[in-house]
Amino acid sequence: MTSTTHPLRPLLAAAAALLLCAPAGAVVRLPAVLSDHAVLQRAASVPVWGWADPQEAVTVEFGKQSASTRAGADGRWRVALDLRQAARGPAVLHVRGAANAIAVDDVLVGEVWLASGQSNMEKPLGEKSGQKPVPNHEQEIAAADYPDIRLFKVLRKKAGQPLDDVTGVWERCAPSSIGRINFSAAAYFFGRRLHQQLRAPVGLIDATWGGTRIEPWTPAAAGTSAGNSSALFNGMIAGLAPHALRGAIWYQGESNIDHTDLSRYTGQMQALIESWRRHWSQPDLPFYYVQVAPHFYHIVRRQAVLDPQAAPRLWEAQADAARIPHTGMIVTTDLVDDLYDIHPRDKQTVGLRLANVALNQTYGRHDIAAFGPAFRALAIDGKQAVLSFDHADGMAARDGKPLTWFDIAGADGRYFAGEATVRDGKVVVTSPHVPAPVAVRFGWDEAAQPNLINGAGLPAVPFRSTRESLPQ
Repeated sequence: MTSTTHPLRPLLAAAAALLLCAPAGAVVRLPAVLSDHAVLQRAASVPVWGWADPQEAVTVEFGKQSASTRAGADGRWRVALDLRQAARGPAVLHVRGAANAIAVDDVLVGEVWLASGQSNMEKPLGEKSGQKPVPNHEQEIAAADYPDIRLFKVLRKKAGQPLDDVTGVWERCAPSSIGRINFSAAAYFFGRRLHQQLRAPVGLIDATWGGTRIEPWTPAAAGTSAGNSSALFNGMIAGLAPHALRGAIWYQGESNIDHTDLSRYTGQMQALIESWRRHWSQPDLPFYYVQVAPHFYHIVRRQAVLDPQAAPRLWEAQADAARIPHTGMIVTTDLVDDLYDIHPRDKQTVGLRLANVALNQTYGRHDIAAFGPAFRALAIDGKQAVLSFDHADGMAARDGKPLTWFDIAGADGRYFAGEATVRDGKVVVTSPHVPAPVAVRFGWDEAAQPNLINGAGLPAVPFRSTRESLPQ
């Protein structure tokens, strides 16, 4: 029998030869946070990283810049770009390996911020089970058309060990996207304010999970997470680095109000902040956060919170954490319309105040007020307790009524409601029941919504003038 050659056989043989000559193994790939519509931080050294075969050559191009490297033995590679002078308009990030090339489209250069915490940071603009929407939520969603604000929602995930990637995609901020992905309302209002003031693209990363304590967000190596798995840091934070950030905003603490020594929350915050800064290799990473709002904790959560002064003890610990360098705290005692609701609706003002701290502290806009009155010192003048404050210019009562929630005590430690007035830039507190005062406290109750503000309309920080010598 005479044999014949199939007409496609030479082509198939040639294709097979080409495949034999092609590099074997995994293709070059990028982390989720380096994907279409991403924002890269405007900075001198911006990491671009990913994975490839060990020792595979990788080239990265963005605008007029090009950088090359080889993957390490573990397959991980990384280069750095100088984006201080990069154009703000959309560009394409090209990454090429031996076997494939990636084009990341519609990439902006601007300001990147990470937002994290529990349900008050997680809370979206619109409807969510068990929560009321933010005021005017339908109009706010309809107006959320900011193509130069980009949103990255990290998928909820717990992990036993730090993961090298997260799950999520970048979205252009639009009415159709912000509602669909249930993006953080506080983070959105924060980013919108920055975008409008800086006239620059803004990238917002939402890594939040309602009902969570601070411990799982902290790496186990930080030393304060004994008995906790660090599961949220491992699954939702670790894999975001080393994506360059301008800073982080944080709203958490409600789940840490319980029977324990709440003063330790200061150390827990310090451990979280410092460990995140180490993880990003950004030792001065700005970290701005929210003091949790008034709420009937000991009524709504009777099994965990026994007294109405537990929340103030957490407030005190949160205020103490503001001594950590490159941090700042906003106060929310004036933003609650229902003390039974642990999720205050007004996230517009929360985002605005956080943004004003960032504008003032990070971007040098010292014309923008960032902080309300903060207790500095107590002096005794006969029957009068005289209080000095920082950020005190224009102090007054928000509603024009007598100042509220000032308590005064003598050496016996018994506190009485005090009469307080602003005099010569200070607050003078007296009580007919305390002829020889030694201590004052302010807003020292979970339900306290005091009316002392400064000229910028920002509320005063709750405090007690002494902690050790008098009962709590």
